[in-house]
Amino acid sequence: MSERDVLAQHFEEHRTHLRAVAGRLLGSTAEADDAVQEAWLRLSRTDADTVQNLRGWLTTVVARVCLDMLRSRRSRREEPLELPPAPAHVASTGDDPEREIALAEALGPALLIVLDTLSPAERVAFVLHDVFDLPFDDIASILDRSLDATRQLASRARRRVRGAARVADDFARRQQLVAAFLAASRAGDLSALLAVLDPDVVLSADPKVVEVGVMAEARGAPAVAGMFAGRARDARPALLDGAPGLVWAPGGRTRGAMVFTIRDDRITGIDLVAEPDRLAGLDIAPLPTPNTADS
Repeated sequence: MSERDVLAQHFEEHRTHLRAVAGRLLGSTAEADDAVQEAWLRLSRTDADTVQNLRGWLTTVVARVCLDMLRSRRSRREEPLELPPAPAHVASTGDDPEREIALAEALGPALLIVLDTLSPAERVAFVLHDVFDLPFDDIASILDRSLDATRQLASRARRRVRGAARVADDFARRQQLVAAFLAASRAGDLSALLAVLDPDVVLSADPKVVEVGVMAEARGAPAVAGMFAGRARDARPALLDGAPGLVWAPGGRTRGAMVFTIRDDRITGIDLVAEPDRLAGLDIAPLPTPNTADS
C-alpha cells in the first residue's frame, strides 16, 4: 500500500466526524462535503509526518474552511440550501462522547435557523465549543482572536440559541394546546374543552361562517365549549401565519380556518374564518397531526 493510500485510509477514519463538524457549521450537507474534500486536498499537499494529531489538525482545517465559506456567504447574503437532519451519531472529540452526542442531537433544524442569524465567528465559536467540545484555546487560534474574545463570541451566540429554544418550546406548547382542543372537540369531552379554554374566551365568526348557522360571537368558556363539543371532526391542524391552528379543506381546498389566540397556556380567542378574501390573506401551511389529536 502506498503512502498516499495509507494517508487516505487515515483520513477516512475521521470523515464522519469532519462531515458532522462541517454540517453543523454550514447547515448544508452539500457544502459540508465540499469543506471535507478541501480538507483532504490540503492534507494531501502537506507533509503528514509533521502532523502529530491528525484528527485535531483536520478539525482545524475544516473549521477554517467553513469560516471562510460562512464569510463569503454572508457577503453575498446567501442562505444555506438545506438544513441537514441531526446525525445519528457524532464521533467523539473529547472525553465525554455521550455529552457531545446529546448536544449535537439537541441542535435540530430550528436552532440551525437561528445559527444563520449569528456572525460567522459567533457560529464557529458556539458550534465548536458547545456542540463538539473543542477547547477555547483551539477555537481562538482558528478565529485568530484572543481567548477572552472567543469566549465572548460563544457566550453571545449561546444566549441567542437559548432564546430560540424558548421560542421553540412555546410553539410546541401552543401546538399541544390546539391538538388537545381538537381531540376534546372530536370526542365531545366538555370538561377537556373547558380545561384548555380561558374562562373569558371570546369566539368570533365572520359572515361566511354565520351563514351556516354559527353564532357571530360567543363569550365565556361554557358557551364556547358547548359550540364545539362533538364537532370539528373534519378539522385538520395547520400553520396559520406561522402559528398552530385548524383548517377545513374538503377535497384539498381550504374552506375555513380556526385562528387561535393563546395566552398563559389557555385559549383566549377563537376566530372562525371562511370569507374568501380573509382566507387568501392567511399564510396556510400543512402541519402533521400531533398524536394527542388522534386519541
